[in-house]
Amino acid sequence: MPRSTSLFPLLLLLLPPLASGLGLRAAGGRRPECGPCRPEHCPAPARCPAPAIAARDECGCCARCLGAEGASCGGRAGARCAPGLVCASRAAGAAPEGTGVCVCAQRGAVCGSDGRSYPSVCALRLRARYMPRAHPGHLHKARDGPCEFAPMVVIPPRSVHNVTGAQVYLSCEVRAVPTPVITWRKVTQSPEGTQVLEDLPGDHVNIAVQVRGGPSDHEATAWILINPLRKEDEGVYLCHSANAVGEAESHSTVTVMDLSKYKVPRFPAPDDRM
Repeated sequence: MPRSTSLFPLLLLLLPPLASGLGLRAAGGRRPECGPCRPEHCPAPARCPAPAIAARDECGCCARCLGAEGASCGGRAGARCAPGLVCASRAAGAAPEGTGVCVCAQRGAVCGSDGRSYPSVCALRLRARYMPRAHPGHLHKARDGPCEFAPMVVIPPRSVHNVTGAQVYLSCEVRAVPTPVITWRKVTQSPEGTQVLEDLPGDHVNIAVQVRGGPSDHEATAWILINPLRKEDEGVYLCHSANAVGEAESHSTVTVMDLSKYKVPRFPAPDDRM
């Protein structure tokens, strides 16, 4: 008991500096070092450049700009980031020493209640801050990760014309979330005269199919290579993509000229005339 009594005066001496170092405010809601708020002494308010958010300084008195995601921070002016953001250092030589960039403390894309994908929850909050409000909480995070959407053909395959024995390829670029499954099909005619979709490559030894992600986020690209090109490879080729939300397809035509039907004329040699 005597020991705890002796520590009490020491704690009273330590509390003020601890409160100041931790940024704690006095009972009146203002920091002791701020003093009385005199708006007439504040610098002339300026419109915050984009991206930035208007707010009050540490003393809650003068207007200042807080950097939004992607804005510069630190430096001699001591630029600060908006709530939910942190000031991250830049690569050496990319900016003046002592400056950084505001990044969202919660990384990763999110899906908004408006059905749009946002690069971060901070970007969603900034959008909600400036768009007209129908009611409180009108725009909020629906879930982590980008919003799901059905496949869209970004770059369709092109139709090609070539000769037998040549090498041709078709490409198809698709965007979707979740990542779509892309397949190639050829439109053929059955003996009865009806159209049939043949999955490729099937048993065609001269056809190869490849699919990879990219070139951009949430995109996939598929190729079909035909080598050597034969007359029976002529026809319509479908690029079909599907995910859990929907499907899409695009087509192109391959036209083949059979060189074997075109014989090079043979001119008689001089000896043949004699």
